[in-house]
Parts: sequence; C-alpha cells; structure tokens
Amino acid sequence: MDGIHDLGGDDSFGAIHIERDEPVFHEDWEPLAQALGFLGMGLNWWTADQIRHAIERMEPRHYMNASYYERFLTGVASLYVERGTVSQLQLEKLAGGRYPLSLHATRGAQAREADIHFAVGETVMATNTYYRGHCRMPKYVRGKKGVVVHIAPPFPFAGSAGHGLEAKLEPTYHVRFVAKDLWSDAEENSTVVVDLWESYLEKAP
Repeated sequence: MDGIHDLGGDDSFGAIHIERDEPVFHEDWEPLAQALGFLGMGLNWWTADQIRHAIERMEPRHYMNASYYERFLTGVASLYVERGTVSQLQLEKLAGGRYPLSLHATRGAQAREADIHFAVGETVMATNTYYRGHCRMPKYVRGKKGVVVHIAPPFPFAGSAGHGLEAKLEPTYHVRFVAKDLWSDAEENSTVVVDLWESYLEKAP
C-alpha cells in the first residue's frame, strides 16, 4: 500500500544512527512479540505478508514514533484481534490503558491475469500503479525502466498473500536500475537492484 512505511529513497529524516554492537533485542518483551508472530504463521493463521501489511496499516504517527519491535507487536496484535483470538478490550485491560491497533485492511493488489514473462538482459518497466492494499514495489521505481539481471523461482504473489487470499505463484525478477534515473543527484555510474514480482513489471516501450 502507499503509506508512511514506504520511505525508500527519501532523505528528509536525517542521518541513520548506527548502534555499535547492537543486540538483536533491546527489551525482554521483544522476542515474545516475534514469537507470537511466528506462532500464528506456524498455525497457518496468517502469512509473513499479512504481518507486513498489518504493520503498514498502522496509524502514521504511531508508525513513525514506534520502534521496530513495537511495530511488529502492533501488527501481530491486530491480526490476533481481527481473527477473534483476543479482543482489543482484553489487550487494554492487560496493558493498563489504550492499546492502539492497525487500521482496517483494504483490498489487495491483484496479480495480472495474463502471464508476461521476461528474460535476463531484457529492458522492462515497473508499472506506474498505486495500490490501496499490500504492495511490495517501492514507489521510487514506479514508471522507471531497468534491466533484468536474474530470475528467482516462483513465489506467492505478495499483493494477494498480504490479504490472506489465494496467491498466484510468480517469479521475481532482480531488476537493475540506473540510480540517476531514480534520483537526479545520484552518483555517476551507480545502480540499484530491486526484486519485483512479475505482475509489477511490463514490457518497456
């Protein structure tokens, strides 16, 4: 979906602080939050893409002020509430106050009906399409031309999987873009490689 989470290529948030010798977890609750997400996946209650989409659906101000695992916990808690395993009221009683959840899901991106395959070395174009639902195509490549450098094995289309729908198996293409085609002030001779599902690509004119 097109929301606050799609920050690739944006440079208005300042430098990234890199913590030396950063631990995997900073708080005792963080591994439990991760385990709760994978528990639901193991029980086939949701997919990894549904967790991603639940995180994308967070209220923007909450998303921007939350840590990585707070976002993960919010997304997973929202999925538990949406499937009726626990209620928001129960969560707020345990938390001792307001427990914000993700906004309601919208319809997912649909896979393209016709199979249009591409070859290594072929010039392609990322579709210039914007989605209300889950989407795994960064906005900075939309409508841009690139060259296929590798083809990965088929995998369930994320636009459907993110909504718990039957997902068409599609190959993902590693597409190399000239950085200056994406950002005018990029370094000369630099490139960016982005993995894109087949439905996100079209023949280059």
